[in-house]
Amino acid sequence: MAASRYRRFLRLCEEWPVEETKRQRDLGAFLRQRVAQAFREGENTAISDPEACDQMYESLVRIHTNFYKNKYPRLKDTTFTGVTVEDCRIILATDILKQMEDMKKGTWKRLREKFSAKKPEEDSK
Repeated sequence: MAASRYRRFLRLCEEWPVEETKRQRDLGAFLRQRVAQAFREGENTAISDPEACDQMYESLVRIHTNFYKNKYPRLKDTTFTGVTVEDCRIILATDILKQMEDMKKGTWKRLREKFSAKKPEEDSK
């Protein structure tokens, strides 16, 4: 029985997309990591709570297939602020969040980081 559960999770991991814009914060990558941890021995892994395992799988399938998005369709694809899904995707990209984090730093802190960092030439001497 564990073998079939393992294969189902593997199939789900294969189907789940990986978003390159969300490095180290991607749900697909996290899911792959957790499946690898949970099934360390592959098909031979003993599952202590099969009901919880099945419930988790079904929940992940509902997320992956947009079950609730399809069950409860929205009238508009924007939020109350008028931001679209694509705008949210762009804003939540890791590079943009890093830029915003840098913008939050004060001028003094940026200057201190810029001049206190070792230059590569100094390391080689």
